[in-house]
Amino acid sequence: MTSHEHDSHDASHGHGEHAHMPFQAHHFDDPEQQFDAGKLGIWLFLVTEVLFFSGMFCAYALYRSLHPEVFTFASQYLNETLGATNTGVLLFSSLSMAWGVRCAQMRQRTGLVICLSVTLGCAAVFLGVKAIEYTHKWEMGLLPAGEYVSQFLQTSHHEGLSSWLYVLSAVPALCVVGFGIWYVLCVMSGNKQKAEVAGPFLVTALCYFLGVFIGIVFQNAEAAAHAKHETAAHASDSHPDHDQAEHTSDGHGEAPEQSAAAKLVSHVEPNSAPGAPTLAAVDQAGGAGVFFSIYYCMTGVHAVHILGGIAVLAWLLVRATKDHFNEEYFGPVDYVGLYWHLVDLIWIYLFPLLYLIK
Repeated sequence: MTSHEHDSHDASHGHGEHAHMPFQAHHFDDPEQQFDAGKLGIWLFLVTEVLFFSGMFCAYALYRSLHPEVFTFASQYLNETLGATNTGVLLFSSLSMAWGVRCAQMRQRTGLVICLSVTLGCAAVFLGVKAIEYTHKWEMGLLPAGEYVSQFLQTSHHEGLSSWLYVLSAVPALCVVGFGIWYVLCVMSGNKQKAEVAGPFLVTALCYFLGVFIGIVFQNAEAAAHAKHETAAHASDSHPDHDQAEHTSDGHGEAPEQSAAAKLVSHVEPNSAPGAPTLAAVDQAGGAGVFFSIYYCMTGVHAVHILGGIAVLAWLLVRATKDHFNEEYFGPVDYVGLYWHLVDLIWIYLFPLLYLIK
C-alpha cells in the first residue's frame, strides 16, 4: 500500500485530519456527528425540563380552578413592576445569549466574552430583584401554606430591610470581595487571560446588588403609591360606623397595624358582587396559603435554574477566554443557549399566570 493510499485509508476510518482535532471526542467519527449527538442530547434534556415544570403548571391550574377568587386577590400583593422588570431583563439576556452563539460560530472571541458577560449580569440582576420580592413577602407574612396558616396573625410589616435580605445577599457579597481581590491581583501580575475571567465575574456579583437596588426603588415606589391611595380612600370615607370604629380600635384614635396576610383573610375581594365569599372563608380551606406555596415553588425552582445557568455560563466564559470555540466547534455555546432560552420562556409564562391575574 502506497503512502497516499495509507492516508486515505486512515481518513476513511476516522484516523485522518479530524481525529487530531482537540475538541473531537474519540468515539465520534467527525465533528458533525459530535455536534448532532450533543444537539439531540440537549433537546432530550429540555423535554425532561418541560415535563418537570408541567407538573407545577398543572397544580397551578387545578388550585386556581378551586379557588379563583383567592388567586385573583392574592396576586395583588405581587409587584407587577418588578415582575415586568425581570421579564425585560431575561428577554435581553436571551438576545445577548443568541448573539454569543453567533460570535462563537464566527470565531469572534471578544464578542463572545462580552455576550456571555452580559448574560451573566442579567441573570444576577434577575436574582437581585427576586431577593427583594421574597424578603418583602416574608416580612409581610405572605408565607407558604404550612407557615401561612400559623403565622399570618402574628406577622406584621416592618420598615427597613429584612434580615432575610442580608442572608440572601451574603454569598454575592463574598463573591464581590473574592472576585475583586482576584481581579486586582491579576491586573497587578499582568495575567490578562485570568483578568478577563475575574472582571466579568466581579461585574456579575455587582449586578446582583444592582438588581437589589432596582427592587428597593420600585418596591418603595409601589408602597408610596399604595399609601397615597389608602390615604385618599380614608379621607373620602365618611361612614359613621367606620369613623367610630377608627377612634375606638386602640383607644388612641388609630387602628393597630395589620399584616398583609391578616388583610388577606379579612377583606372581601375588590370589585366583587355583594355577598361574594371573603378570603377568610376561602383560607380556611388553605386557599391563600396554597397560592403562595405555588408562587414560591414555581418561582423558586425557576431561580434554581437561573443559578444553574450562571454556573454553565461561567464555565463557557472561562473557555471563551482561552479561545476554545470557533466555526467548527461551537456546540457547548449553542447547547447552553437553548437551555437559557427555555428558562426565559418558562418565566414568560410564570409572569402573567402569577402577577397579572384579573
